[in-house]
Amino acid sequence: MKKIIKILMIVVFIAAVIGVIIYFGNKNSQANETYETTSPFMGNIEVKAVATGEVKPLKTIEIKPNISGVIKSINVAEGQYVEKGQLICEIKVVPNVQSLNAARQSINAAKIIVDQERRNFGRTSTLYQQGVLPRQDYDNANATYQSALQQLKTAEYDYKVAQTGVAPGLEAYATTRILATASGMILDIPVEVGNMVQEINNFSTGTTITTMADVKKMIFEGKVDEAEVGKLKEGMKINVSIGAIPNKTFTAILDFISPQGVASNGVVQFEIKAPVQLDSDNFIRAGYSANAEVVTQEAKNVLLVKTAHVRYDENQKPYVEVLKSGKGQDATYEKKYITLGITDGVNVQVKTGLKKSDKIKIWNNDLKKDKPQQ
Repeated sequence: MKKIIKILMIVVFIAAVIGVIIYFGNKNSQANETYETTSPFMGNIEVKAVATGEVKPLKTIEIKPNISGVIKSINVAEGQYVEKGQLICEIKVVPNVQSLNAARQSINAAKIIVDQERRNFGRTSTLYQQGVLPRQDYDNANATYQSALQQLKTAEYDYKVAQTGVAPGLEAYATTRILATASGMILDIPVEVGNMVQEINNFSTGTTITTMADVKKMIFEGKVDEAEVGKLKEGMKINVSIGAIPNKTFTAILDFISPQGVASNGVVQFEIKAPVQLDSDNFIRAGYSANAEVVTQEAKNVLLVKTAHVRYDENQKPYVEVLKSGKGQDATYEKKYITLGITDGVNVQVKTGLKKSDKIKIWNNDLKKDKPQQ
């Protein structure tokens, strides 16, 4: 029994010795740990909101006919620039056979009535001149004859409308020659020669023959998250980046922020619009995808530190540790509480608590994240 107790005491003693060695080894290791330092630096900092969207013409125009028929010829091509009044296409009117036959029959019937009333008026006129009939009968016969002539004219008018699709005297308003209503580029021609087209009127939106726009006036249309939209104001400058034109940004001025958001995949987004200031060196095609950055906050020539070097105490107050004296293993540090300003996620503005000459401790686990400035 005594032998067992003796063995247990030896084991406990050895374990205690090992524990002491490990404890003091770790303590010495921590005491001997060295840190690199970095200094605050002066610079500019910006906070940006990002919107995704596309660049499109400020205004697009749909050219539609004011007469129904078949496309006879198309005189422009997609991508072509046209001037106002330039011929876009020609339309051939295809008369409705049933309407045409009905109009022709109306003419024939009207001619028969005219012949009858002409003979009747001739007889009445002769008898009136002989004093057999009174003036009233003469006037009635004449009125009936004139009415028959007018009915014939109406029938001929209806026949021409059925034949050509254009009312006589209104050719300037309903023409088979479709012209550009403004100067611009042809973006799309959704019809082909031989296609039927419907006129635009009170009962029909009509067939779009071509879509055109002034591509010298473009606008960015995008969406921004609800977390960012409150920071935006009309009149803000926007930097637009177009994926198809790398290493180039275009300036735009925010002029519209939607008053109503749209929920998509659990995120509420708001539409924004901003006319883009173009240059002559780059041709912007309608529908290019683009991103826009809006500077919501900025500070120039201010004191900055890396956000990775800032620590927070149990009350969430920010601080850094600054070199107090010594260097290497003999260095000592003191905690300095600081007042922070805006941050872009990489750097943060320091309003109070630090000087440019201070040496900030770089925590060793931050060395992998950030290359220190010396």
